Amino acid sequence: MMLALEMYRSPAKYLAAKAVGGRIPGILTGPAAPLRLVTINEPKADRDGWARIRPILSGICGSDLGMVTGSTKLYFSAMVSMPFVPGHEVVGELLDDCEDLPKGTRVVMDSVLTCAARGVEPCVGCSSGNTNRCDRITVGHVAPGLQTGFCHDTGGGWGNVMVAHRSQLYAVPDGLSDERAVLTEPLACAVHTALKAKVEPGQSVLVSGAGAVGLFATLALRELTQAGRITVVAKHARQRELARAFGASDVVAPDEVFRGVRRATGAFRLTPEMGREFLLGGVDVAVDAVGSKDSIDTVLRVTKAGGRVVLSGMPSTGADLSPVWFRELELTGTYASALAEPNDKPAFETALEIAAKAPLDGIVGARYPLYRWREALDHAQSAGRLGTVKVAFDVRAS
Repeated sequence: MMLALEMYRSPAKYLAAKAVGGRIPGILTGPAAPLRLVTINEPKADRDGWARIRPILSGICGSDLGMVTGSTKLYFSAMVSMPFVPGHEVVGELLDDCEDLPKGTRVVMDSVLTCAARGVEPCVGCSSGNTNRCDRITVGHVAPGLQTGFCHDTGGGWGNVMVAHRSQLYAVPDGLSDERAVLTEPLACAVHTALKAKVEPGQSVLVSGAGAVGLFATLALRELTQAGRITVVAKHARQRELARAFGASDVVAPDEVFRGVRRATGAFRLTPEMGREFLLGGVDVAVDAVGSKDSIDTVLRVTKAGGRVVLSGMPSTGADLSPVWFRELELTGTYASALAEPNDKPAFETALEIAAKAPLDGIVGARYPLYRWREALDHAQSAGRLGTVKVAFDVRAS
């Protein structure tokens, strides 16, 4: 038996969170949260290539918060199996030998449950190394789940024990701390975003959002591309400070975006009779790292004709797509990370290299035992305002 936080199906709580969650502080991590601390059976690693892992630290991601608060789209409901233990940003210790990785090895995990993990013939995505595009995430000998942390059979990082397939695992170098290692998964996503953005030497880039997604995207863009001016949209003082440390040329507040981009690129600013302003001209590439309607609307309106807009945050609804049509924008999404990236390395290998040298000390700003999960989620919900980038569960303390 083990202690774990378990996500369970509750239509009533989902509807309550959607209806009043934004107006009543604390309800999303209180009575409206479809999450509970339970003692359950450990998941089994009873097939070749699978092993048990004892999580050490497990991060709280924006997608985890979306799941708890009811803001995640029902689109994803067909790709999970409830009840499940969340947690996909994990550094942990192997409890079993796993092929070439001996028991006791510290590992990080690519959470996507691909064809290799499911024991089925590789789909087109997996065959080409685009493992984040796997078409088999609901079949095979593992319950449906787009990722570990959204699958009933695997467990997740918010529990004392989980299981993973060898294809998901990367050994952590001895000199890398747990606090840096737990950032590998979101850093790998940022690597994928930076490479998918296809920034040409000297091109201007806007990153909208300076939470973990936006800050790590800024870091990866500076590390892996020859971008020219990188402008980051940041709300809070600590976010502005970190954006500059991670490579931003300029940092602007949300209400300064149009003015800042216009000044940096020489664009023309137009204001419709009714509706939001927009630019003729603008940045070459824009990365939305928030997913909100306002953020997506903004990046679409400040990207120059023929430019590229990358959706890195999980999108909301209601964005005006008129600029995509009128300015012939290239709109692309980035999900998770891939085994075969354009730099000919798995994203996780590049992410581990970045984690070892980047200024990441203090990025994990708070750690909580599982039994303090309500405090942890409250903190993660307000992380930007509180000057925190990443909140994590210290599973060893649970």
